[in-house]
Amino acid sequence: MDFRLGDSQQLLVSIARDFLTKQVPPTLVQELALDPGGFRDELWNEMASLGWPGLLVPGGLGGGDGTLLGVMVLVEEMGRACLPGPYIHSAVVATSLLLAAASPGQRERLLPPMALGERRCALAITEESAAFEPEAIALRGEVGGRLEGRKLFVKDAHVADHLVVAARGGGGINVFIVERARRGIALMPLSTMSGEKLFEVTLSDVAVDATDLIGVEGRGWDALAPALRIGALARGAEMVGAAQRVLDLCLDYGKVRVQSGRPIGSFQAIQHACADLVRDVDSARALLRAAAWKHENGRDAAGDVAMAKAYAGEACLAVARKGHQILGAISFCEEHPLHLLHKRIHAASLDFGDAAAHYETVASAIGLV
Repeated sequence: MDFRLGDSQQLLVSIARDFLTKQVPPTLVQELALDPGGFRDELWNEMASLGWPGLLVPGGLGGGDGTLLGVMVLVEEMGRACLPGPYIHSAVVATSLLLAAASPGQRERLLPPMALGERRCALAITEESAAFEPEAIALRGEVGGRLEGRKLFVKDAHVADHLVVAARGGGGINVFIVERARRGIALMPLSTMSGEKLFEVTLSDVAVDATDLIGVEGRGWDALAPALRIGALARGAEMVGAAQRVLDLCLDYGKVRVQSGRPIGSFQAIQHACADLVRDVDSARALLRAAAWKHENGRDAAGDVAMAKAYAGEACLAVARKGHQILGAISFCEEHPLHLLHKRIHAASLDFGDAAAHYETVASAIGLV
């Protein structure tokens, strides 16, 4: 496996970094974190003009014929900037689910406007336990029946046009895609420390039929699980991008902060600490890209994805914590971006399964349980 970026990927990184540096400064991220809306339609529209929402969509459906590795490097840049919004859940996870399991009519109806940035999706999967597991789904829903129950921690539901809802039917898990404006759906914002916009979604007597069903009735989790693994990889890449930014901040600070008449970067303790940051960032990136390569090439990557997500969560959190030690008091000021990066890493480490849940998957993959 050769993970060196090709010319097109290097161009994507260059364009993304330039765009996000100019359009998503830390001041905007801070502003949106405090704003109940937490989102700018004009920013999403500019991203759509660059083709980002349609990166995974085939050209025949108006997309960019992109690759999962291309998405990974793009999301890494988004993590570096702490970009708010539904990109991963809509343009990566929901899009992957529709491509893999939706009917031809559903793909033709939903994917072209999603590729153009005209429609967005949110994932209504988790409930009381916040676990991304079929056993944790209690909300009831049958084809031709009604959805009844609630979902928790639904990210960016307020700006979504459609909800991907996992429900328990008599024959197993069903996955539906329903319009957020459909009668019986209500949103309530949840309080978060990260600034991400999470919601409780209540579904009361929401009618669904066969045209709303994704995949085979009762086999929805088989369709959903691969898309959730892609989501875990994408949020892992987001963590790596944020951690790389922490590393860059520490290296820059070590060159200009003077103590005892010389830059602190000349002291061995700081050099060793920065070396630890490099190890954690590079190792997490390598594991994520290896798992993405396996997944994209049709290999059984469940264990690799779990290992990469679990390691990235722990390693990137360690980078953020050590970054605070290197930078000292200034990193705790609201004007400094480190607290934004730290919160984003923490939130991403829990999304699509925390480290403990993924270690269970790794243990199962190698025969320990």
